[in-house]
Amino acid sequence: MKDDSRAMLFGEDVVFGGVFRCSAGLLERFGKERVFNTPLSEQGIVGFAVGAAAMGYTPIAEIQFADYIYPAFDQIVNEAAKYRYRSGGAFNCGGLTIRTPYGAVGHGAHYHSQSPEAFFTHVPGIKVVMPSGPAEAKGLLLSAIRDPNPVVFFEAKMMYRTAVEEVPTGDYTIPLGKARLARPGTDITLVGWGQQMGVLERAASVVEQADGISCEVLDMRTLLPWDREAVEQSVNKTGRLLVSHEAPITSGFGAEIVAAITKRCFLRLEAPPVRICGYDTPFPLVYEPVYMPTEAKIVDAIQLTVKF
Repeated sequence: MKDDSRAMLFGEDVVFGGVFRCSAGLLERFGKERVFNTPLSEQGIVGFAVGAAAMGYTPIAEIQFADYIYPAFDQIVNEAAKYRYRSGGAFNCGGLTIRTPYGAVGHGAHYHSQSPEAFFTHVPGIKVVMPSGPAEAKGLLLSAIRDPNPVVFFEAKMMYRTAVEEVPTGDYTIPLGKARLARPGTDITLVGWGQQMGVLERAASVVEQADGISCEVLDMRTLLPWDREAVEQSVNKTGRLLVSHEAPITSGFGAEIVAAITKRCFLRLEAPPVRICGYDTPFPLVYEPVYMPTEAKIVDAIQLTVKF
């Protein structure tokens, strides 16, 4: 916002810092014309953001919880994603970034725990980004804001309170569409994004110590577009693939990865690809530990896949 006078931040409760304190202090620095609250209308928030972007501004719209992004689905899918295409390039809203917290938080139940990223990966014309930690979040968010396409930027709720690491104070970006090698390995490829990366890395450490299994762990960072080449290269080396995400397993983005990599790496696979994901049920409350793709579930799946 300091470098781009056209940038503005708005959403429900952003003025006092937001429920997760992500915008604390911005009102004092940049004023009420660039940092302001909106009515409780997700469709209105994104509709206004689309119009502002079309007029040359850099709107950073916040949907307070990803669970409530659905009223804005039409604005994202039918307006933001198609604006440039339908006008033959005469108009666009490429400066639009939509930030929204997603995923389990330990006590959110039905309406504060969902992971809706797969809905948006079906939409040409937008990008979908899911950082796995604080430093990643900063670099990817700056890239998203500067990208010439509308971006839906999912931030894991749980990590607001649990992820701790050093974040560079200066300006830096992380390219969108490029996966991160979180851990090199030789026996199986583990693929994830966002909050699930910590679970995958802990599971990889467990099987290495207990069974001598070497896991290569990839952080997708961006789901649309996703880095097929990085996953293909890894699976061609390891011969095995496991994908994990919190969203329900049916039609989750893990299915797209498995389908594409099975086609590309079929003759190199030593075992069927595996998905460890949420169940096809509404997100539960007291049964959240059962629902979640936990470290124990992933450890079991790794051991079975390597022994296949």
